[in-house]
Amino acid sequence: MTSTRREFIRESVSTGALCSLGLGSSGLAACVTVPKQVPVEPQRILILGGTGFLGPALIDAVLARGHQLTLFNSGTTEARRAAAGRDSVVPADVEVLIGNRDPRLTADDRRLRGDPDAESKRDPNSPLGLSSLEGRSWDAVIDTSGYFPRMVRASAELLSDHVEQYVFISSISAYTDNSTPGMDETAAVHTLADPETEEFGANFENYGGGKADCELAAEAAVPGRATNIRPGFIVGPRDSSRRYCYWPWRVAQGGEMAVPGSPQDPIQLIDVRDLAEWTVHCIEARIMGVYNATGPVPEMNMGEMIAGCMEGTGGDPEVSFIDPAFLADQGMGVPIWISPEGPTAGFHRVSVERAVRAGLRFRPQAATARDTLAWMQSLPEEAQARLVPAELILKEAEVLELWKTREG
Repeated sequence: MTSTRREFIRESVSTGALCSLGLGSSGLAACVTVPKQVPVEPQRILILGGTGFLGPALIDAVLARGHQLTLFNSGTTEARRAAAGRDSVVPADVEVLIGNRDPRLTADDRRLRGDPDAESKRDPNSPLGLSSLEGRSWDAVIDTSGYFPRMVRASAELLSDHVEQYVFISSISAYTDNSTPGMDETAAVHTLADPETEEFGANFENYGGGKADCELAAEAAVPGRATNIRPGFIVGPRDSSRRYCYWPWRVAQGGEMAVPGSPQDPIQLIDVRDLAEWTVHCIEARIMGVYNATGPVPEMNMGEMIAGCMEGTGGDPEVSFIDPAFLADQGMGVPIWISPEGPTAGFHRVSVERAVRAGLRFRPQAATARDTLAWMQSLPEEAQARLVPAELILKEAEVLELWKTREG
């Protein structure tokens, strides 16, 4: 299908989805549901990690609510950011503890990994493992950087008597079967075939099992005081995954645009700021248990996501939905879209009812697209180029021409 921006928006977006996309008569501000902010006592919150993608959003959310914040990490990400001439994401008044979450290693062991001159650069006083955390107490810890159970177990056991709540950021990749729409938190999850492995595997086959086993490790260390949050695709400003960033960028370029499948194909994602704000809400309200955290609600489809990108960026592409099998035959894979049939029929239709009842809210898709593109445009050109799959840019025009020929 091909249409103008305004026609596409009105044709693609259902009446029930207008609010979640921010496409009401008042523009981006229309229909936004703002949860009531109830005053709370200031909390002492520790974040394990905190400087990558979700981390900076959590920093903003924690400080916006007036809480006291401490970060624990090796400093590796901030060192790379400084070397690239980019500003720190950590405000000057936030406490940072340096260490390695692997209790066997120092912060330098991670920071200097792969450096041929590591021995000469290693600081003999670099803190070993989790030693920087010893003797300290917090109201809650948010673990954003746990992937294998040994390390989550080490931090959770060390902190078990020194925190009231352990929040672990897991993933919907923990589930073993993605074929059933509406899957909720009771569905079966993976386990690691080798419980001792600490490698993701060639095809990331250990990622889901690692996350699921980390959840068990956290719950075992702090029984009844763990909150395991399973996000889907996390998107928004600072997303360096080369997934969602493609869409607002490509929509803003205009011209004829190839999109897989049909406008009705489901798509789930969550703005990193919505996830961060709700995570802090879980601490303030002492919400425990397991929660899927993706969205939005009402359910969104590809047509509505593209429409939100149009509204947020002002882009006016001619949108052509193309048979995914044809795209695959031409070697053109497109980020985020996953087949709504067969073994992946439920991947983008996970139930978030439990989290919504616990206060999870979603900003308009148009706002996410707008802010993501603005962040991309604030980066140096070479950094922007790394966020957009170059192979898609080169392939799209060729594929569109072949598709027109096939369709007569």
